Amino acid sequence: MLPTLERTEGAIEIAVVGLDVEPAAVRAAASLLSEAERERATRFAFSRDARRFIVGRARLRQLLGARLGVRPESVELVNGARGKPALNDAERNSLRFNLSHRDDLAVYVLSSGSEVGIDVEAIRPLPDADTLAARFFSRREYAAYGALDPCDRPLGFFQCWTRKEAFVKALGEGLSHPLDSFDVSLAPGAPAELLRVEPGPGVDRDWRLTSFSPAPGFVAAVAAEVAEER
Repeated sequence: MLPTLERTEGAIEIAVVGLDVEPAAVRAAASLLSEAERERATRFAFSRDARRFIVGRARLRQLLGARLGVRPESVELVNGARGKPALNDAERNSLRFNLSHRDDLAVYVLSSGSEVGIDVEAIRPLPDADTLAARFFSRREYAAYGALDPCDRPLGFFQCWTRKEAFVKALGEGLSHPLDSFDVSLAPGAPAELLRVEPGPGVDRDWRLTSFSPAPGFVAAVAAEVAEER
């Protein structure tokens, strides 16, 4: 089991959690969930997926509860119009958060007042990576991806994918936001950057991207709104 790791970058907090836990820990985690969440867990076809959901959602509640000063089970969560989770209590809505998981790894980002998005992927060869890149990457990104050495393309692909996903999740739009309307950097070793953004709702704010490896063989990205200086 991967332990919980937390770190702070400015006003942004990142947590990394392993979801492969013993049955007793799953039962303890389930006790922190709402009735609707426990019912949702029963609808997964595979026990592995139910366990990941239960542990991942319980850890989210613990992270939020610690920052709100309330018990994890009393945290009220809702989904936005595009499915982005948020706190139900309007008086506490300065706390922003987002989460993502791949396999038995979950990542979380929390911020006070700044919109945030996060995504994680396991770095692996995909037989249809070139087709997916042609379909979902912008023209500039696809050219940069095609210029990579073949051995660098799996990392380049998932660096691009996680950065784009983190950005649209921060916007609250998810994959409904046109993915060719902005460019991100993707080359291994290059800084994570938002290179171009077409005008549109929410994108007129300043944003920053950060990439990191939450565990060996994984890459993650965080998109965060840059808070205005006061």
